[in-house]
Amino acid sequence: MGDGTARDLQGRVQETVDRLVADGGEVGLQVAVVHRGELVVDVVGGLADAGRGAAVTPGTLFFAASTAKGVASAVAHVLVERGELDYDLRLADVWPEFAAHGKGGATLRHVLMHSVGVPAPPYDTTVPDLCDWDGMCRALAGAEPWWKPGTGFGYHAQTFGFLLGETVRRATGQTLTWWLHEAVTGPLGVERDVHFGVPPALLGRVARQEPAPGPPSWPEPGSPADRALPPGIRPDAAFANRRDVLTSDIPSGGTMSALGAARVFAGLLGYGADVLVSPARLTSMARPLFEGRDAVMDVPSTWAFGFAPSRPGAVPSRPGSAFGMFGANGSGVWADIDTGVAVAVMRNRFGPGWSTAGEIDRLVAEHFPTSSEGEDSWTTQ
Repeated sequence: MGDGTARDLQGRVQETVDRLVADGGEVGLQVAVVHRGELVVDVVGGLADAGRGAAVTPGTLFFAASTAKGVASAVAHVLVERGELDYDLRLADVWPEFAAHGKGGATLRHVLMHSVGVPAPPYDTTVPDLCDWDGMCRALAGAEPWWKPGTGFGYHAQTFGFLLGETVRRATGQTLTWWLHEAVTGPLGVERDVHFGVPPALLGRVARQEPAPGPPSWPEPGSPADRALPPGIRPDAAFANRRDVLTSDIPSGGTMSALGAARVFAGLLGYGADVLVSPARLTSMARPLFEGRDAVMDVPSTWAFGFAPSRPGAVPSRPGSAFGMFGANGSGVWADIDTGVAVAVMRNRFGPGWSTAGEIDRLVAEHFPTSSEGEDSWTTQ
């Protein structure tokens, strides 16, 4: 892509961001697009803190909810690439307590595939409980599985990060956050831009989340989704603005900039010096491995090896080329192997605003078209 085309895409994305903010649908936005290792879009708009009138800057950090699961999965794959972990590592081999109630066969592969069968924390879990790493891990180790590990699929909304993080800590002696910096964001130069728990010194960079208009949509009481998302820890704007949530290691969620998130996924694609995994591992990560009904969320779902295997704008792509992750507040990051693009959208209007990401993705696809036919269906997470 020539410089003129790059400037055109930057301008069109900026116009779109400005329009979405002016129309009132968005408060603040960041968009970053990396194409084959080159940053081609770096756009901001709106307010990071509406109450103070503080504008979004390229350095603003946004609570991105489950977008962080994509980052956490990336760290796990990089650790397997480095020989620190193995996909078939049994959790109980490094975390013996986890074998309780027949969970001894659960593996790292099952964690990444949301098939461990422990999708729910205790129903009375509070935010302080969620911020207590050791307490949460004890609760999950002692939990009875909903199904035998590896025999079912269901989104582990709040438990995924603890299952992955404690396995990493027990197996390597270092936390998931340590490895995030050591193996991923440090080498990529975005160590201060992607976090599971925000260092207190960086809290001043974090955008304030604003609630979406209207009442929130919560799961039906008594449903599997209700059990997996207990009332005391359901993510909303107030949850996302809490200091204890922002600063605690809760790898099922996280806080980041669009540039930082896009750089991580560009590193997975691997161009120039920024190569995190081998081409063979990249192919295996993005390949759809499950298609069926989510036993927790009770919706049709497809899942790759730690990621949602599609793009948000219904952009045609070859199966096994697109992969990404979105959060409950509409922030997200995704990449496409065939076109070499990595895209991130961060927002602080807390609500399922995937239409914004879809609009951005369609603009990107016009500049970097895929040759595949057929439609993707985006699985929101």
